[in-house]
Amino acid sequence: MFSQYSKLATEVYDLDKPVGHSFGDLEFYRERLREVKGRILEPGAGSGRVYIPLLEDGFAIEGLDNSAYMLDSCRKRCEERGLRPVLTEASMSEFKLPGKFEAIILPAGTFLLIEDRRESVHALKNFYEHLTEGGRLILDLDLQPEKQLNQVFTSMWETPDQHIITMEAKQVEYSVLEQYSVTYLKYEKWKDGKLSETELQRFAMRWYGVKEFKLILERLGFTDIVISADYTYGKAPEHDRQTITFEAVKPE
Repeated sequence: MFSQYSKLATEVYDLDKPVGHSFGDLEFYRERLREVKGRILEPGAGSGRVYIPLLEDGFAIEGLDNSAYMLDSCRKRCEERGLRPVLTEASMSEFKLPGKFEAIILPAGTFLLIEDRRESVHALKNFYEHLTEGGRLILDLDLQPEKQLNQVFTSMWETPDQHIITMEAKQVEYSVLEQYSVTYLKYEKWKDGKLSETELQRFAMRWYGVKEFKLILERLGFTDIVISADYTYGKAPEHDRQTITFEAVKPE
């Protein structure tokens, strides 16, 4: 019944968050990766919003995603720019790649898309195993403000070929106790008043407390953990509406 980042969801993502669009994260990650000379991995690279600018900067970055549609979009955009991406279709918890990485990055809360808590811990273990000694994991988390259930919010985009895509979002589940939310997204594509495509997406997010996530990283063996708020390195979080970035090291 439900899709996961399929055709229309990918098209909307590309319209709403094009390559190079930044929430402050692109500049932050560029700076934090400035001294990295070896391989970098971006799990959840999607259609390349962050991945492509870093590839253009000369970083030896590889991408990973479980959506074939997103990866196809990323390849197309790389081809348009004369870039040769290294992209793999796989989940964060199950991928196995040869060699090790000096850094693994997950900007913009991508990690929260792993709904099952056990799978998310397995993904963190997988990241740890794929890092070199002294390698760094850098990822963003967002705390989720409570929203009223079953309210419908509608957004609209116009495509380059004059189609209209609408998206209705309705949050149907929210639990502070279990730290998760579920939103149903309905995409519709229109041309001359006629519906040509439609798609339903179940958008789930699992979030973590700041101290909780730090303890998880420490339990898995990470050290030298730095917590930053709103892409200011080392700035302590002050409220629950900030983006929280964790940087952690696999010890040598």
